[in-house]
Formats: sequence, structure tokens, C-alpha cells
Amino acid sequence: MAEETISAVITALGEGAVGIVRVSGERALAVGERLFKAASGRPLADYPVNTLVYGHVYDRDGSLVDEVLTVYMRGPRSYTAEDVVEIQCHGGLQSLKKILALTYAAGARPAEPGEFTRRAFLNGRIDLTQAEAVMDIIRSRSEAGLKLAARQQQGQLARTLRELRRALLDVVVNLEAVIDYPEEDIEDVTYGRVRDSIDACSAKIAALLANAHTGKILREGLRTAIVGRPNVGKSSLLNALLQEDRAIVSQYAGTTRDVIEEQLLLDGVPLVLADTAGIRSTEDFVEKIGVEKSRKLLQEAELVICVIDGSEGLTEEDESVLQAAADKPCVIIVNKSDLALQVDIEALRRRFGGDKVMTLSAKTLSGVEAFGAWLKNYVYGSEGALGDGAYVQNARQENLLRRALQALEDAGGAVADALPYDCIEIDVRAAIDLLGEITGDAVQDEIINEIFSRFCIGK
Repeated sequence: MAEETISAVITALGEGAVGIVRVSGERALAVGERLFKAASGRPLADYPVNTLVYGHVYDRDGSLVDEVLTVYMRGPRSYTAEDVVEIQCHGGLQSLKKILALTYAAGARPAEPGEFTRRAFLNGRIDLTQAEAVMDIIRSRSEAGLKLAARQQQGQLARTLRELRRALLDVVVNLEAVIDYPEEDIEDVTYGRVRDSIDACSAKIAALLANAHTGKILREGLRTAIVGRPNVGKSSLLNALLQEDRAIVSQYAGTTRDVIEEQLLLDGVPLVLADTAGIRSTEDFVEKIGVEKSRKLLQEAELVICVIDGSEGLTEEDESVLQAAADKPCVIIVNKSDLALQVDIEALRRRFGGDKVMTLSAKTLSGVEAFGAWLKNYVYGSEGALGDGAYVQNARQENLLRRALQALEDAGGAVADALPYDCIEIDVRAAIDLLGEITGDAVQDEIINEIFSRFCIGK
């Protein structure tokens, strides 16, 4: 398949000023010259590589299709590390479809989802973490998410992982030295070096895992559920955060009967925010369905915002909601702080932690800024901003890192118990292979297929 020449539209389909068709492979130049004619009359191959050439695309019957700019990029200095031709035409749907069809007629085949980036990976221009970062850039939901994805695309995480692999390979070398030369008196020194190296690598992996939730949130958004009994101001809080009247607000309990979900950026943090029906016992059939949805969302949410009416004391329904959220990452919002507070704030803070209970008025917006600051600290840590270190991008990488850490913990236990060196080496090599799966240095074909199947066509 790598020997085949592929083509696809690499810009969004629809009306636009410019659209681009990319051709990649051994016959890219030949395909391009079959349909593109430079205004100068010179062949495309006569121009210096990476030069935009003005001309036209013609149909097989000689009729004009579009006025275009075309560039030829010779491999390996191209996106795919293969010969590439890109035709920049007007961004109309029909023009793009026609030019794409002409590339097929000239010998290219349709590119599969992610096939351009897959070829860049298979040709060694990028590793697997950089390939995954390509789609993170496209799908980034915030400036911080884009910044992180761009850093990963430049290989920040890959460099960190390769440094870890080199350190662990040194451990293997030390172990094999003792295994191969048992007569040398280096056993005590080797055990000490191995233990220190394993501990250092384990600490670095643990630090990556500690920040794993940050990368995931910036990539996918923080799934957040606003829960509470009826009429405590959940919908008012949603409207305050969105700064628009998205949800109906009334003085009647049970107004919200279904889940209202919105996406927003709050102080640069992407949220997938769900306003739920008030949780209470009810005989109303429709409201009961809404309450069940609320309970389900509470369990599935990555962050729970428990809203309490501060102008009233805690009720049994409030307690039921608080107990349900106790085992989840949660923040307690005591709403209606513009009225006289009847809730014991300090008791709540002793119960849930001082930083997890705050007062807010959805009516006057007092406290919204403080909630945004709390949210940034929750996502980024005490610094409240994206750090300079490497971050895990997704669940695949996090899972492999956890398995690598477990392998190193097993190796450390074997060292502490003075087990044979072969036993230690097996666990260390397992960690090396798991780290290699993240970067693609040691990964099975089916994993590669799964990753690139999630890409869009044209990328």
C-alpha cells in the first residue's frame, strides 16, 4: 500500500475561498502533470521544488476546470516524507470534487482516513505521539489545548519517553553484565545502581501520570454535571456561566425535566456542562425520568457541581445529593449569597475540605470569578496554568504508562528481595516495551490501524 499514490481533499468541504487537493506517493508528480498546466507552458518538474506555480487544471477532454496554484514537494522533505503535489483551487465543492476525480483518473487512489499522517509515521518523519497530536491540534477546544497539542506535535512527550527508555536500557546492560560475568565482584554495585535507576524512572512516570487528567481535559473537555434538589439555582448557574439565558428559570420546582448540555470555556478550561433535573422523590412520570438521568450523569461526570440554596438550611434532599457526590470529584456551590445565608458554611468546609466549598450568586454573578480560579487550580494544579513539562494526551498513553509503572514497581520489589537478575530484567524489559508502544517504537499493526482509523480523511 505504501507504494501506491493516494489523493484526497485536505481542506473542509463546502464553500470557501481556497480548497486543496493533496497527492502523495511515487507517482505524485506524474499525476499532477497529467491535469495541471503551468501558465508558462513549462512542466511542473522544471520548477524548483516547494515553489507555487500558477496555472490551470484541465479535464481529460481539454476543457478548463479551474484556475489554480500548484506546488511540488520532493520526499523526504514533505508532510508524508514522500513526493507530494498539492493543488490549491477555488474552494467550491464541485471544483474540488472534479479535481479529485481527475487525480483518480491519472492513477491515484482515494486516501484512507489518516493515511497521509500514517505514511509520515511509517516513513519515520514523526512518531506515534506526534501523529496523535495532529488530530489534537485539529480538535483543540481551547488556547491551552492547542498549545499543548502543538508542543506534543513537536515531540515533547516523545523525548521524555525516549530518555526513560535509554535509562532503563542502561539498567538492562548493568544486569546483563553481572549475568555474563558472575566472577567479577560487581554484584553489590549493580544492585545499588539498578535500584536507583528504577526509582528515578518510576518517579518520572508517576509525575506524568499525575498530570494525565490535565491533558485529557484540554483534549476532550471536562465532563461536568450541575446537580442539586429542585429550585436551588442550577439552571441560573448554567446561565451565569454561559452568560446567556440557555435554560428556563422559574420559581416553580421541577422546571428542568431533562438534561441540558452545553460546551464552554471558563477561564480557558473547556467544559462539557450538563444542567440536570432536580434530584428528589416524585410521582410525576416525566420528572421521574429526568431525575434518573440526573443520577446517572452524577455517577458518570468527571466533576460534580453540587448546588445548595444558601438562603435555606440543608434539607434531606440536599443531604441525599451530597452523599451521592461524596465519592466523586466535586465542588459545593452555596448559591444565593446575595441573600441572608442560613447554611453553616464552615461545617460544610470541615466536611468536604475548605477549598471545595464556595459561595456564589447566580443572580449578581458574585463568586463566578472565584469559581473560575478554583477550576483552573483543579485542572492545572497549584500553579493554575499549563506547565512546561510533558503531558499525557489520551487514555491509550495513560494506560500504557500505568502498566510500565507497575512493571517497574515489580522490578523494584525483585531488587529489594534480591531475586535473580533474570527476574529483574524481565520486568524492566516489559516497561521498556510498554514505553515503546506509546511512541510507536514497539507497537503492533492493529494498534496503529485503530489509532489512524479515528483520523479524518485528508489528514
